[in-house]
Amino acid sequence: MTNPSTNKITLAALFISLSAIGGMIKIPLGIASIALDSLPALVAVLFLSAPLAGTVAAFGHLLSALFGGMPLGPFHIIIALEMWAAVWLFAKLHNANRTALKWPVFIICNGLLAAIPFYFLLSPAFFYASVLGLLMAATINAVGAAIVLPFMNKVGEKVL
Repeated sequence: MTNPSTNKITLAALFISLSAIGGMIKIPLGIASIALDSLPALVAVLFLSAPLAGTVAAFGHLLSALFGGMPLGPFHIIIALEMWAAVWLFAKLHNANRTALKWPVFIICNGLLAAIPFYFLLSPAFFYASVLGLLMAATINAVGAAIVLPFMNKVGEKVL
């Protein structure tokens, strides 16, 4: 019999791998690290705790940034933490059955709120240039996850 925590770590590694693959699918919106890396993390909320799903998002972003050449250098650590927080909140809302609220909250957190520190750290111009692309990418990731989640929910019932 396998240890339940071993199963969770294995699932987290699987979803991080899927995030790495999603990180290779770039969305041409100006910044090289915008990709489909958060979609697997959003699906992971079906199988993993909120902190672990957030960890999938953080590692997924770091891998996506590596594939894109780390255009923002060490600022990607801040972005990874923001991704962790956005998916953690998404998972908490999902677990509380706040289905209608979790999608717009994720899109706003990931597409708008996550860009705010860069208004001050880099420049207002960077913020204004990137926020539309980030909102579009967050929406694409959310829509993809919304399409996949119902199918994975049936799988989750069998796995867990």
